[in-house]
Amino acid sequence: MKTAIVIPARFASTRFPGKPLVLLRGKPLVQWVWERAQKCRRADRVVVATDDERIYRAVEFFGGEVVMTSADHPSGTDRIAEVARRVKADLYVNLQGDEPVADPREIDRLIAAAVRGKADIATLAHRIDRPAEIADPNCVKVVADARGRALYFSRAPIPFHRDAGKKGAGKPVYWRHIGIYAYRAAALKRFVAFPPSPLERAETLEQLRALENGMTIAVVPTEMRCHGVDTPADLRAVEKLLGGKKGPKKRPKI
Repeated sequence: MKTAIVIPARFASTRFPGKPLVLLRGKPLVQWVWERAQKCRRADRVVVATDDERIYRAVEFFGGEVVMTSADHPSGTDRIAEVARRVKADLYVNLQGDEPVADPREIDRLIAAAVRGKADIATLAHRIDRPAEIADPNCVKVVADARGRALYFSRAPIPFHRDAGKKGAGKPVYWRHIGIYAYRAAALKRFVAFPPSPLERAETLEQLRALENGMTIAVVPTEMRCHGVDTPADLRAVEKLLGGKKGPKKRPKI
């Protein structure tokens, strides 16, 4: 199954304008993401998708493949769907352009799960237990069924444990969603044909559009953590992290 990793990279950002081109240890942020994607053994092609000439030139300069796309796309998935009309593959991986320390091994695991499984879409999630993270609306939670298929994504703490803390109630288990997706080609085309859905608009989570329209999303457990760069403070945190990364621990079951 031919796989293309597509990295959406927009210059406009409410919290961090020009983010893909900000320098991280002397290299543009988007180059870090591209280099991580290049290490994926299961990817046949890595493409940066942008709507900005400055990003386009930067990617060309460091030797990456880049496609100019429309500036009117409401989401990264729509941008990837445009790329899919020109870059033919069986599977498309949406790797956000602000994840400079994404683990290639975990992306390969996601691709492998998407190839083996029958779900329309596959994505990643890791366990969380810190109360602040569980309560944070910027930390998207997911619950899955016994087969590992997503039931719901939310900014609220889900599941709600009514009897948490009571004797015999057990310890609540929460999973944080990591926004890296693997779409089957037909599923990607189907997804972008749907209009924004009510739950998607309520939570501002586009993956809910897929669930509301009967599509299936496989949730692949991982130990990889989110280290997206949304603000200058995030950039400084990633700079520190790059000083001593460790490989993933034993992978949990979901």
